[in-house]
Amino acid sequence: MEWLGRAKATFTHSPSTLQLKKKDGSLIDLASICQEATPPCRLNPLLFNGHLQTMWTAMKDDGPPIFYNRKLFEANDKDYEGSFAVDFVVKPFSEVDATLPSRTTYFNEEDFKDIASSDSRPMLVILHGLSGGSHEAYLRHVIAPLIGAEDDRQWEACVVNSRGCAMHKITSPILYNARATWDCRQTVSWLRKTFPNRPLFGIGFSLGANILTNYIGEEGEHCMLKAAVICSSPWNLDVGSMALQSTWIGREIYSKTLGTNMKKLLALHEDEVRKGGKLDFEKIKKVKYLHEFDREVQGPSWGYPTEGAYYRDASSTDSLFGVRIPLFSISAADDPVACNQSLPYEEVKHTPYVVLCTTSLGGHLSWFEIGGHRWHARPCVNYLNKMAFEVDIEAPAAINGHDLETSGQMNGCFAPMRRKWQR
Repeated sequence: MEWLGRAKATFTHSPSTLQLKKKDGSLIDLASICQEATPPCRLNPLLFNGHLQTMWTAMKDDGPPIFYNRKLFEANDKDYEGSFAVDFVVKPFSEVDATLPSRTTYFNEEDFKDIASSDSRPMLVILHGLSGGSHEAYLRHVIAPLIGAEDDRQWEACVVNSRGCAMHKITSPILYNARATWDCRQTVSWLRKTFPNRPLFGIGFSLGANILTNYIGEEGEHCMLKAAVICSSPWNLDVGSMALQSTWIGREIYSKTLGTNMKKLLALHEDEVRKGGKLDFEKIKKVKYLHEFDREVQGPSWGYPTEGAYYRDASSTDSLFGVRIPLFSISAADDPVACNQSLPYEEVKHTPYVVLCTTSLGGHLSWFEIGGHRWHARPCVNYLNKMAFEVDIEAPAAINGHDLETSGQMNGCFAPMRRKWQR
């Protein structure tokens, strides 16, 4: 137990991280940026371990109020047909739509017709955790200070809701999984075309962090995001699943809760999913735990013979070697869901584009301070602001004095192929 909630932050990275040019012309490396962005981690001393921190998320936490307008997209990749919902942060309004989460209404389709923008404010693309959505408090704690900043540092933001989440009704048998990068890809491409002058950044939480890392790795040097930050990523899903199953609390509390949440989500869309003809709903009724859900749903849906095969393919650890933008990862060593054993400590030492910050306390997407604020929002906001306003990301950068254009294979980095499933 750390003394009075004073957690220790440890940074893991390659010997020489990405060197970037600041707006004043001086040089700074990625590790220094991440360390400068990370304030002391002082958490609620009454929540003195990962279990207490994580379970406190079940308590009512209104968080800062964020208002959204929802735009529906039709997938432009025929392999992943169907619709998905993206919620755009807007100014407060008084309308109420009972078919959507609180403080959310639909965009009028005319609002986005033939839109063009000379606006150069940075835009944040957000991916939420398993079965979550734009309503989650952990992401609203990050959004609030970004959109509420002074005019010269104000952000725009949107949340890509995983299919079927946040009260979105799916229009095809396809839900999502831990490697579901296609909707993020389409959203980023649409944003780049619609707002050509806005620099784009990304943030992912838990499963969304895993998806975002896979997306960035798949895109490689063509990634349209300037930089990204991820929180509580599960990284190695196979290791994490085994860890959950190895203890009573992991199996009966966390795995059962996550499995139950996914069963409820599937039940909301059962009629549409049944049209795919791949699932045995009698077996699904008997599911108790998350790994059982993945065995009976994700495996048959995407052609994986076992849940282990799905976990190994969907894990984001190897995607690190395809990352070609500054990526800051924040995790808690006492996270009972995305366990410490699954963190890529060795892998980040072999890529100059990634820095891993690990706090000794914090739980899973928790990091509760006294008063209810979430500590993770502080380094996330600081890092994003540094990348958007203090660093000239467009300027040439270097690793160990070498131009990046000639150092793609430095430190053994490789770009993993974009994988698709047999459906």
